[in-house]
Amino acid sequence: MEPTALVVAKMMTRISDFRFFSVLSQTAKPFCKRLDGFTLLEVLLVLTIVAMASIFVVPNITGLEARSFSSQVRQANSLLNYARRTAVVSGQASTVSFSVIPTDDANSDQDEEFQRQRNNIVARWHGPGIALRFRDSTDREIEVEESTEVTFYPEGGSTGGVLSFAQSDQLEIIDIDPFSGRISSQRQED
Repeated sequence: MEPTALVVAKMMTRISDFRFFSVLSQTAKPFCKRLDGFTLLEVLLVLTIVAMASIFVVPNITGLEARSFSSQVRQANSLLNYARRTAVVSGQASTVSFSVIPTDDANSDQDEEFQRQRNNIVARWHGPGIALRFRDSTDREIEVEESTEVTFYPEGGSTGGVLSFAQSDQLEIIDIDPFSGRISSQRQED
């Protein structure tokens, strides 16, 4: 007879019993295949998937700056069209402010609200990292270092001018007709 403590210990640790593993392995053999590694087909399939994913991901990362620039210019174009429509519909002059420096402090929010009311500013465009030049209707061209404004009038006219947006090797121009207020844009190729 075995001592009671030894019997209890054997019952509690059934997993360590050699007989348990031998019975388990004999019953599981018909259902399990040998799993030592990956087949050549599986490795080639994974490598193909990784290669295809890199083909789609790498160009998207490198073209991010170009898409960001294009979306900034599209936003500027949309804001100009919005201001033009607002001026005609509301019967009051509407102004778009273009700024190349970011405004982050709380005092600038109060100053911005005061300027917006004073100048009928309906929209603000901020483009840090983008070089902006403005040529007014008298062909005077300036490099915008802080901000500039374009105003549209209820009868359809505007202060007019040409806005040139540049970043890296990209250049896009938005032309605002001073008489009709029409807005057209074109991409310049270098």
